[in-house]
Amino acid sequence: MQYAEPIDSLIKAIARLPGIGEKTATRLALFILNAKREYVDELASSLVGVKERVSLCSVCMTFSDTDPCGICSSASRDASVICVVSDYRDMAAIESMGGYSGTYHILHGSLAPLKGIGPEEIRINELAARVAAGGVAEVILATGFDSEGEATAAYLARMLKPTGVRLTRL
Repeated sequence: MQYAEPIDSLIKAIARLPGIGEKTATRLALFILNAKREYVDELASSLVGVKERVSLCSVCMTFSDTDPCGICSSASRDASVICVVSDYRDMAAIESMGGYSGTYHILHGSLAPLKGIGPEEIRINELAARVAAGGVAEVILATGFDSEGEATAAYLARMLKPTGVRLTRL
């Protein structure tokens, strides 16, 4: 079906979101078109606000509206223990379970040479700098168990072994 240009443009923009196909994008665009103006204004404001007010924590690389983030600045966290995860969702999953009182380092991806993702494309240098700065006793490698996560964990283990920090693999 042919839609007016603004609707078609919205559909195309929504369809670029991960996991959203054209049918779902069309359904969401039409929902937005039929929604009350207040909701659409709130949605637009939230989208702009997240881009303006959220950035990466300079310590752990999580998304935060403060720097350092709440976890890194918490006196109740053990900064000598760093749990390395591939993405923000992994950190959120560990946090939701409770019980972990260390800090995190978010890589924002995994090594995937066949996709052109090497150490420079993810946040490995920032982890190396944290460990080199001292005060780190243990690094927990909590990357995925797929081939990319395993490759990332192996790379990190080789890189960090000379530092003398204890390495643990989940």
